Amino acid sequence: MSRLGPLLALGGLALALALLAQQDFSEVGTLLAAAGLGLVLAGLAHVPSMALNGHAWRLLLPRARRPSLGAMTANVWIRESVNGLLPVARVGGEIASYRLLRGEGVAIAPAAASLMVDMAISILSQLVFALLGLALLAWTGAGIGWGGIALAMLCGLSLAAGFILAQRADILSRLARLLNGVAAGRFPAMQAHSARIDRMTRRLWRVRGAILGCFLWQLAGWAAGALEIWLALYFLGHPVGPAEALAIEALIQAVSSAAFLVPGALGLQEAGFLGLGMLLGLPAEVAAALAVARRIRDLVVFLPGLLAWVWAERRLVGAVPGLG
Repeated sequence: MSRLGPLLALGGLALALALLAQQDFSEVGTLLAAAGLGLVLAGLAHVPSMALNGHAWRLLLPRARRPSLGAMTANVWIRESVNGLLPVARVGGEIASYRLLRGEGVAIAPAAASLMVDMAISILSQLVFALLGLALLAWTGAGIGWGGIALAMLCGLSLAAGFILAQRADILSRLARLLNGVAAGRFPAMQAHSARIDRMTRRLWRVRGAILGCFLWQLAGWAAGALEIWLALYFLGHPVGPAEALAIEALIQAVSSAAFLVPGALGLQEAGFLGLGMLLGLPAEVAAALAVARRIRDLVVFLPGLLAWVWAERRLVGAVPGLG
């Protein structure tokens, strides 16, 4: 990713600029200027979504060492910031968040197992949210066929099922055992840690209350993200109803997740906003301004998140064994 990430970022940036260049810059600028600080407020509306996701993840952790809601919200903030702005293929944020959990005193196995289960449930909850968005588009007469919805559902369920089955099949300990065998027994500690993580992961999947609670709170977190869209379009002078805001947010999130290799989904996210705007009857300039508003959110919320991550890492080094 050290080479591919920057190349994809440059390509995505070029695509984004090319798409925006096709719009009336003066009209887009007028809309953004009229919205003013309202777009900053729309960006900050992402905080409730992070808090809901933090609570969802918190349910998977042992009660005795469960961090506070504030700590988990900060953890999700840093995870999203790393994944959203850096060329880490949406993996670096998970590594950063694992280290933060360890810094909060959570043991290795619960920290890693809860993170993996949270990721698996996230795939399922986002699938449901994306399907809701497609259904809302079809309901508004946007020309989305139910066959496409069924295909998207099949692909999403296959991905989620594969991820969950891999976790329940002790994939970590199997890989660690293989690596330790190839290395002539040089990594016994890694093999032992992997076995503990796999046992904890299987145990978590049996706690149905926590699994269901995590799923429902994550779904609420995805839905809360629609508040950003609703506020941004309100301040841009083109208010929409809750159904349209939910549809836009659901499908933009799906596009961003599908484009995980491209840092910040540059270019593809802008294309998504323009395409959805066309389906919903929004003027092209409004859709382009909405795409810019989402980038303003990244600067307002995620850029400080990267700074918070640097500060947190400095505190962690030397404070927790094995994290230096």
